[in-house]
Amino acid sequence: MTREAIQKDFEVFVHDGEKAVGAVRDVTPNGRPEILVYVENAGDFVVPLSAVREVIAERVVLDCAKLDLRLKRAIGHAHDSEDPRI
Repeated sequence: MTREAIQKDFEVFVHDGEKAVGAVRDVTPNGRPEILVYVENAGDFVVPLSAVREVIAERVVLDCAKLDLRLKRAIGHAHDSEDPRI
């Protein structure tokens, strides 16, 4: 995965075609091979580039098997504050 393929403000997903769980806030901060992702209702998380499955149409799709447990839990609750009737 090349860092050039990812840009700030790209939406972040765990499965293509589902709702976004957040957005990219920074790409390779201080030259490190990672992105900073804001997860809705949880804040910022560092994600290694090795955990990015694909980047397509301004969407970053993560590989859940490569994410740490804290981030997985945050993603699981990303939409908790949304009104389910909408």
